[in-house]
Amino acid sequence: MLAPPIAMCRVIVFLGPTLGLAAAQKKLAADYRPPAIRGDIYRAGTERPDAILLIDGIFASRPAVMHKEILWVLSQGIPVWGTSSLGALRAAELNDDGMQGWGRVFTDYRDGHIEDDDEVAVQHGPAELSWMPTSVAMIDIRYCLGRACAEGIIDGLTLDLALTTAKRLYFPERNYRRILNELGASLGPVPQIAALRRWLLVHVFSQKAVDAASALGAIGQVISMAPRGTFDADFPTTMYWRYHARHAVSVPTERRDSL
Repeated sequence: MLAPPIAMCRVIVFLGPTLGLAAAQKKLAADYRPPAIRGDIYRAGTERPDAILLIDGIFASRPAVMHKEILWVLSQGIPVWGTSSLGALRAAELNDDGMQGWGRVFTDYRDGHIEDDDEVAVQHGPAELSWMPTSVAMIDIRYCLGRACAEGIIDGLTLDLALTTAKRLYFPERNYRRILNELGASLGPVPQIAALRRWLLVHVFSQKAVDAASALGAIGQVISMAPRGTFDADFPTTMYWRYHARHAVSVPTERRDSL
């Protein structure tokens, strides 16, 4: 396990349902903020932190983080990392532009193994309930059931049917109970379904959470040893960008329901 980073390194982290705050704070002493909405990354960049780590962000109920605000922060010489959820998606999209991705979810997006936004989407509660997730991300279902198949709990045909069933569901409705019930309705009371139900009680895991914890454990160490990036004076300040930057600071923080 990596040692905690030095306190002089200030990292702003946008975190919601992917990983509990207490678990995150054990990995990195950082400035933790709610899931990012449009303008949050820009506002964070104006504070001149040592780095920004985007884990969770909104893309259903509120306008999502823009690519250009990330590019602006990078142009200021401030490293931006992404992992696990919206962070992994944006990092894959902007990997060639200097955003640093981290973890298995990011790698699968970058390499084209997954493409859809809904792969990382979950429904969750408000800040008062610590952003508790009330559904399971499709990408976590893929990894978890893939491991069950690798361990011989289910066969490949059952895995394919389970993933097809899960993908067909609207993302707030995705959970293992719903998937198992629909599999049972399709296949009947076969031993594999009962075995998978028992296996999940003990072995269920979230790759998104694994990636987030790993990124938090690494970013402080990397940033504390790396020099700040170079300021890019050629960042294109279009009329739309000037409008966005001018109004970003006035965006109110409202309830953020899904990402």
